[in-house]
Formats: sequence, structure tokens, C-alpha cells
Amino acid sequence: MNDLEIRPAAPEDIPAIVALLADDPLGARRETPDDLAPYTEAFERLAADPNQHLVVAVRDQRVVGTLQLTVIPGLSRRGATRSVIEAVRVHAEERGSGLGTRLITWAIDASRSEGCHLVQLTSDVSRSDAHRFYERLGFTASHVGFKLSI
Repeated sequence: MNDLEIRPAAPEDIPAIVALLADDPLGARRETPDDLAPYTEAFERLAADPNQHLVVAVRDQRVVGTLQLTVIPGLSRRGATRSVIEAVRVHAEERGSGLGTRLITWAIDASRSEGCHLVQLTSDVSRSDAHRFYERLGFTASHVGFKLSI
């Protein structure tokens, strides 16, 4: 895995990131890789926010993974800062290679360097393989999550 680079995403990475987001049953229903305009606008908002870290994993000049890390200052837990890992995706050809572990390890290390005391994430209830993966990395399913589309 020494030939792997995890770096901040750049505008030219948007098509590859969107393709990764769309490359599973859930993403296929909610992503639109043929219309990059909303993703470009979202990328600009992310790039302007110092608490947002959108990264890509690159091997042989090809984006093979991505995740978003959000740092959230807070009052709870004695004023603890926490981070949220979102949109973890690994290219189908890379699954099982250890890339997902490298991405999550990067996110945990980055969270520590940002002064976070807690790293959290959510995973769709249907992603049982992902749940086992996160548990192997030390995460616990300690909360019930709720969402409301508006």
C-alpha cells in the first residue's frame, strides 16, 4: 500500500468521487454522475469551510477511495470537539485490500490532530458488512440515528 496517497480532494476529482458515491445500491438511487453541477457547488462550500476535510485515496493517478471528515466544536462532553466521518467509499476493485482501514485510520489521526475527543459515524442499517468493518476498527454501535429529509 506504499503506492497509495491520501490527499485533499481537488475540483478535478469530483467526477471520480461522484462515481464512487454512485457505485452501490444506495448511491445508485440518490446520486447523478451525469450532472456534476450540484457536486461542484457543494465542493466549493466544503473547500471554503476549514472544518470540512474531503479527501481522496489515489493509486497510480486514479481515485480509488474517498471520505469526508467534519470537525464539530461542541459544549457537550465538557466542551469536547468531535468529528464525523461520512461518505466512505472504496472502489470495487480495491475492496478487501486494506484501503478502507487506511482511510479510517487517516480520519482518526486527523481527528486527533484537530483536538477531537470523539470520532463518530453513521452507516445505513442495510450495510451489515460495513458495520462489521467499523466494529473491527473499534467503533461501537452505541446510538440509534434518525434522519429527516427536508
